[in-house]
Amino acid sequence: QVQLVESGGGLVQPGGSLRLSCTVSGSTLDIHVMAWYRQAPGKQRNLVAGIISNGSTKYADSVEGRFTISRTLTKNMIYLQMNDLRPEDTAVYYCYTKTMGWGRETWGQGTQVTVSS
Repeated sequence: QVQLVESGGGLVQPGGSLRLSCTVSGSTLDIHVMAWYRQAPGKQRNLVAGIISNGSTKYADSVEGRFTISRTLTKNMIYLQMNDLRPEDTAVYYCYTKTMGWGRETWGQGTQVTVSS
């Protein structure tokens, strides 16, 4: 069983940076997908960035070139470096993993990111 705990959210001014971290505990051997999603008030939860076992990454168009996802080789940590933050990046950010085989999905509890002057 995998557990996820996010940290690093907060209030930042437009143009600023934040680094989100996700601590992964439990069995990480079968994790194939590691990702960050976000959900703004009144909107659906959407993929921000993802990374798979071979290191390939995928980004939402709106964050391409500004955000970078990374992970440790042991898959115990997932990071999201967010630069040039904009008010529209304001949302609750969730850490997510999915295993190979049965495709078990796990979500973190979320961390609030607010971009405002």
